[in-house]
Amino acid sequence: MTDTDKAQNGQKTMAVVCWSSDLDRVWPTLILATTAAASGLDVSIFFTFWGLRVLQRNDKRVTGTNLMQKGESWMDRGGTDHLKLGKLHLGGAGTRMIKTLARDYKVASPTELLSMAQDLGVKLYPCQMTMELYGLTKDDFIGGLESPMGAASFIDIAADADITLFI
Repeated sequence: MTDTDKAQNGQKTMAVVCWSSDLDRVWPTLILATTAAASGLDVSIFFTFWGLRVLQRNDKRVTGTNLMQKGESWMDRGGTDHLKLGKLHLGGAGTRMIKTLARDYKVASPTELLSMAQDLGVKLYPCQMTMELYGLTKDDFIGGLESPMGAASFIDIAADADITLFI
């Protein structure tokens, strides 16, 4: 179904840019995306720069083909199980605290939300340019992703969306 078909059928669309791998940005991105998809919206998320690391397999530690790419992956470990707070991280204590609170109050984890997003049909787009910049390949990512795309292609999606978010 094309965007025009969706508009004619009355289906609303949402486009989200996820540019950060900070837990306090990824969590709301995934909560909003799954909520919108569960409410009947057609949702697309474009993962670029540090946000691309969210789609990385949790068991994949070092990525890239050259020393700088490998160094970057060592400093910024990918995968939803390894996200840290951007504010009040406090050497890991803040991140542990918010994860404990979330668990106690039964808030789905980013790993659970990412799986839920896929189950709800949210389209997850890796940024092609960032993949090249970081030396990432399809094997570095979780399964079920859309084909990588560039910024211009995502702008086409966002321009036609009813809701566009940059988180």
